[in-house]
Amino acid sequence: MDAPRRGRYPLSLRRRPVAWERQRPTWRVAAPGIIAGALERAKARPSGNWYAVGASRQVGRDRPLGRTVAGTEVVLWRAADGRLRGGPGACPHLGAPLKDSPVRCGTLVCHWHGLALDGGPFAGWEPYPVYDDGVLVWVRLDHAGGEEPLDRPRVPERPDTAAAVAAVHTGVGHCEPDDVVANRLDPWHGAWFHPYSFVDLTVTDGPAGPSDAFTVDVSFKVAGRLVVPVRAEFTAPGPRTVVMRITEGEGAGSVVETHATPLGTDASGRPRTAVVEAVVAASDRPGFAVARAAAPLLRPLMRATAGRLWRDDMAYAERRWELRRAGRFPG
Repeated sequence: MDAPRRGRYPLSLRRRPVAWERQRPTWRVAAPGIIAGALERAKARPSGNWYAVGASRQVGRDRPLGRTVAGTEVVLWRAADGRLRGGPGACPHLGAPLKDSPVRCGTLVCHWHGLALDGGPFAGWEPYPVYDDGVLVWVRLDHAGGEEPLDRPRVPERPDTAAAVAAVHTGVGHCEPDDVVANRLDPWHGAWFHPYSFVDLTVTDGPAGPSDAFTVDVSFKVAGRLVVPVRAEFTAPGPRTVVMRITEGEGAGSVVETHATPLGTDASGRPRTAVVEAVVAASDRPGFAVARAAAPLLRPLMRATAGRLWRDDMAYAERRWELRRAGRFPG
């Protein structure tokens, strides 16, 4: 298949639409060994013990963001100058949940007894390294990661956020990060499992080259026969991250980053993993300026679209974990 070419208009009309049940089966080419090999190579790449926690926009000036990451309670907030602060989510005095405490002039004030934290070591509370990349916030947990720590997370290359529209979806499922990453390293399932979003999908190459990338030609479905055809690459730059980058067609340079963050286990001992997915959309078309101006309206739609896909994909990841736990996973 020829690479998608950008036309005068962003939308294209499918000339010979194929019914879902008549599309070419992909089960023979979606070899379990290829997916497993890509997953193992991803797991061998360093993360520096950094974990994606959530959207940068979630950390405001008056309320903190609390998460449990790899079984560790974490709280993030902003100092008076806007810089990110973070550390253990339990108050060192009597264990109050600091995620429920207010921030006053950049200081996190425990709502149980008023212990005040400015982000530095105090009363037995020790900060964690944190990082704000402008789209996502991260925390470094050396005791959980066990790797050689890095000064900052390996943030994938993105379009200039000042000229893009970014949205972040977060969802949680009963599985492990490997199951989420394996789902993303199986691009062959797209048009079968998500026919409401993807059509005419072909994996043209992969994994190949120094970037260890899957190359995919696919059309994003808009309505009826209207689609947006693109070429995209899927890469896994770290053990818990998969990036889809549009390389040709409409929105070239746009990325979808999927970060799988382990949370811990539930009361039944099942693992819980958060999917923190950042969509950073860009275009050099003049009309995209209108989209940027409407970003507050677009972000909820972008999150809803990602959420619909992840309702399916989380079922895939959870099923994979269940089969692995039972020793019945065929891959």
